[in-house]
Amino acid sequence: MSLNIVGLSAHFHDSACSLLRDGALVAAAQEERFTRRKNEPDIPRAAFRYCLAEAGLTITDIDCLAYYESPRKKLERQLWMGLPDVVPLRATAMFQLDSRRPERDIREVLGYEGRLEFVEHHPAHAASSFYFSGFEEAAILTVDAVGEWATTTYGAGRGTSLDIFEEVHFPDSLGMLYSAITAYLGFEVNEGEYKVMGLAPYGRPRYVDQVRELIEVGAGGQFTLRMKYFDFLRHDRMFSPALVELFGQPPREPESPLTPFAEDVARSMQVVLEDVLLDKVRYLHSRVPVDNLCLAGGVALNCVANARILREGPFRRLFIQPAAGDAGCSLGAAALAHIRLTNQRPTPSPLRHVYLGPRVQPDDVAALFRDCPDRVQDFRGRESELLRATAARLAKGAVVGWCHGRMELGPRALGARSILADPRDPNMRDRINAAVKQREAFRPFAPAVLAHRAREHFDLDHPSPFMLETSQVISPLALPAITHVDRSARVQTVDADSCPRFYGLLTEFERQTGCPILLNTSFNLRGEPIVCTPLEALLCFIRSDMDSLVIDDVLLDRAALPASWLARLRGTAPPPAAPVSATVYTLL
Repeated sequence: MSLNIVGLSAHFHDSACSLLRDGALVAAAQEERFTRRKNEPDIPRAAFRYCLAEAGLTITDIDCLAYYESPRKKLERQLWMGLPDVVPLRATAMFQLDSRRPERDIREVLGYEGRLEFVEHHPAHAASSFYFSGFEEAAILTVDAVGEWATTTYGAGRGTSLDIFEEVHFPDSLGMLYSAITAYLGFEVNEGEYKVMGLAPYGRPRYVDQVRELIEVGAGGQFTLRMKYFDFLRHDRMFSPALVELFGQPPREPESPLTPFAEDVARSMQVVLEDVLLDKVRYLHSRVPVDNLCLAGGVALNCVANARILREGPFRRLFIQPAAGDAGCSLGAAALAHIRLTNQRPTPSPLRHVYLGPRVQPDDVAALFRDCPDRVQDFRGRESELLRATAARLAKGAVVGWCHGRMELGPRALGARSILADPRDPNMRDRINAAVKQREAFRPFAPAVLAHRAREHFDLDHPSPFMLETSQVISPLALPAITHVDRSARVQTVDADSCPRFYGLLTEFERQTGCPILLNTSFNLRGEPIVCTPLEALLCFIRSDMDSLVIDDVLLDRAALPASWLARLRGTAPPPAAPVSATVYTLL
């Protein structure tokens, strides 16, 4: 009999479901990909159904369901935040607090009646990295906004054991610090933090002293926020008037032009974050003097900081689980439940890929184009011809939507739900930002490169399959579309075993052009989740300014689209849905 364990993250933001069978990761997906609401916080009912279906299971086949936090401890922190001085803006939320909601939703909404395990938030983060790293032993650092009480934890993993020996508690939080600056710069909290990271290289660290005034770095693993500069405990806003006074300029209005001041503040925030993380990583190594480091938590998605930690820190090897935010906690919760039930570690092999979501079904593709077969090219049974045709379009400057196989878990497109282009085109970055992704012009794009050719083009001496660190571009080729203003790039290395068709496309593009690299960005428009189904890929293609679309074995060029489709859909957007606040971190 197989042991089937489901892990869930929910009721905060970016809810997700993962499924382990005998310790092996079989399926995982984020709920937002099904509901089409960015950062979906509700119980992941659609992702749960998907995981069961992918594994060929019914709900009665589940031996244990693991939830990614302690509802009781979370309620303690929520009550501490809101009482005795509950402000009007938070009064409604306070009356809705319910520590029994997770179990009730699992029992009543999902219909699960079996064994239920609760796992605390930061141990779930830590487990999601360590138990999928392939390391026999490692130091573990988790950094996010907040779980129940912990915001940063220090730990060690060896075999099946995971020991967290020190914590930093709310409200002292590097995640909240970064989110406060995100809000001050006019970007969305819970979503726009990566924009601050992307903006930082344009500026100078002129406000480092001001940012350092916001945080006091203590001994060991500790630090504290100077709370007079923050308002997230009392109001639905991240920063107080004192922070505005400290920087000497009013907050940037959302969508207003970016100024050198905003660029300089972003750079200063990034510098301070990296300095603090490096200090704490060195402390962790003094406590756990091993070669391997595992990172998790939302702050671990800061790929610039990750690269500096590996480059300047004391650890020789670094592993970051690609869904490092709360979605990945579903993996960690399942892993810890597996150990509780079996006293054995989940599969000791490292996580090779995260193509764990719904797969493109040929019947769905056929049905999509059944009434207009003359408008598409069908390459079923002729993969090499499909790759040649797609690479030829890319070489001629086309922007191609690429939807194939199983969807990725996590925020990065890794060649299953991607928008692809030629990285050598000097106009490509501006074109994709403006006309395809419909987002800010300063945003960088990442390169996907054949793994065995990566060292020739990037200062990178190890695989980087999950696009979670930056490196310097050293290529003899001009790669303006993927080279950031500081000559860095967030690299994805692609091998034939993990993603054979994407590897084949890169190989064919190199054969035609001499360049083993493609610009690779997520298949979505601004403010929307990455596409999941063929229909979503087609709608996104029509609404944007992509030139060609590949869905599984079918290729469609924009010129073949009916004029009525373009007239009705181009430039449109789905109804707005904002389940998570864009102005303050979701704490209640």
